[in-house]
Amino acid sequence: MRTIDWVDGAIELVDQTRLPDEYVTVRISTVDELIDAIRRLAVRGAPALGVAGALGVVLAGDDQDAIARLRAARPTAVNLAWGVDQAAAWLRQGPEAVLETALRIRDEDIAACVAMGERGADLLEGDRLRIMTLCNTGGLAAVERGTALGVVQTLHERGRMAEVLALETRPLLQGARLTTWELGRMGVPHRLVADSAGPYLLARGGVDAVLIGADRIAANGDTANKIGSYSLALGAQRAGVPFYVVAPETTIDFATPTGEQIEIEDRGPAEVVTIRGVRLTPEGTDAANPAFDVTPHDLITAIITDKRVIRP
Repeated sequence: MRTIDWVDGAIELVDQTRLPDEYVTVRISTVDELIDAIRRLAVRGAPALGVAGALGVVLAGDDQDAIARLRAARPTAVNLAWGVDQAAAWLRQGPEAVLETALRIRDEDIAACVAMGERGADLLEGDRLRIMTLCNTGGLAAVERGTALGVVQTLHERGRMAEVLALETRPLLQGARLTTWELGRMGVPHRLVADSAGPYLLARGGVDAVLIGADRIAANGDTANKIGSYSLALGAQRAGVPFYVVAPETTIDFATPTGEQIEIEDRGPAEVVTIRGVRLTPEGTDAANPAFDVTPHDLITAIITDKRVIRP
């Protein structure tokens, strides 16, 4: 399964808003369609957004306004802007050069996910491992395999996985909808956990490591990831459980000195006061909805990339 790809002159991607009920692919032929897919989270995950950004420039051609709007569609995830910039740098060489660059980024993402899985599996010690994770970091967040869940897949292929405890990831339930779906396809034993139960379960013991992905890593190692990552890191530190960030080198933003400079996207109240169109609150209830938080580098045991292991 590929989450996103270039097929016969257009982008084809898995519509993640339809999972786990339906597996549906959509065909994207304009930049506006791609921006809509990104904003409504039909395609999401830092590596997948990098590929989407690069392929989006192929659709945009030399339309600089469209390229700028695409680049700004998700402000926290650095890979989107990176992918756009990488492909746009070849515009003067013609459309074939832009497409070649975008396809190279796709292929490099696949290779990076394999490398992260191998490096992470080599780093984690022991057999029959129990891993806790947040949000969705599998193949749906990349082109294939994924980041943190890619490590789980490699461990499973090596016969070293006992169980994954997947946090549900409110408000959009990427853990409940997507991670459990991917773990089921892998054949990895797993249980779903309410977000607020994560730190408590860490304190009770029996979890060998926490693995998360990243949407942007600052130069000092501070990491922006799905909301709930920070509290999970605090719980892991208190419990003495290793806390690993798994992300490609392209997610490291050396132009951002610390996490304080990372723009955190607020997605508005609707996602919090409703679940999949069903209202949970009295009419008129407002809500704060930061989509990400920042985990300080001193709470991170190591950052596992496709090139190296960084200990902040």
